[in-house]
Amino acid sequence: MEHLTLITAFISYNSALLLMIVIAIASFIVQWRFKSKFKQYSEIALTSGLSGRDVAEKMLLDSGIYDVKVISVEGQLTDHYNPETRTVNLSPDVYNSRSVAAAAVAAHECGHAVQHAKAYSWLSLRSTLVPVVSAASTLTQWTLMIGIMLLIFMHNPVVLAIGVGALALITLFSFVTLPVEFDASRRALAWLNNNYTIMQTREEHEQAKNALWWAAMTYVVAALSALAALLYYASFLFNRRD
Repeated sequence: MEHLTLITAFISYNSALLLMIVIAIASFIVQWRFKSKFKQYSEIALTSGLSGRDVAEKMLLDSGIYDVKVISVEGQLTDHYNPETRTVNLSPDVYNSRSVAAAAVAAHECGHAVQHAKAYSWLSLRSTLVPVVSAASTLTQWTLMIGIMLLIFMHNPVVLAIGVGALALITLFSFVTLPVEFDASRRALAWLNNNYTIMQTREEHEQAKNALWWAAMTYVVAALSALAALLYYASFLFNRRD
């Protein structure tokens, strides 16, 4: 019976580890593909000649949002919407660029502003989880490794259990983020599709759609990575407790 338990534990650890490796490889491929697509579409000028800032400001006005500012922030791929300061923050490569990629990203971030204005439930839930997940992220930095050592050498599962609980919250947050990101892209593409003054050709719209799809995939693999890590540490915890 003891040998069977050890074999089961071995299979469980290795299955979780294999899953983590597979998802890590998939994550690398998706990140590479996204950056490649962003670079490609950043070199394609919009027929309309509008900048990322112009696109963002027009989408906000068309959506009846007048209290959100569009500002430029340092960094690369640092674009985000901040509900606390009510700002659409665009990286210089998006804010100043007059490309298909810039228009797609700017519209996507404004999609979050529209979600906020309409009290989109998934965004509200995500915002509620932010402070909790911030604390959980701090906990996982030391509880997981220390917890494993305490479990192995002192047969004490408490610290690792805390780490697994914190990791579960982070995983939940990653999956809650998915509908938020997909919905923001849906809103952005619908608006772009109805505004031929922004994207004047079907080809431009398809390129924007493709860029946002790959951006969304980065969130999918991030969520799966968090889930794989959770399964690994949870299997370690529950297999060693006995």
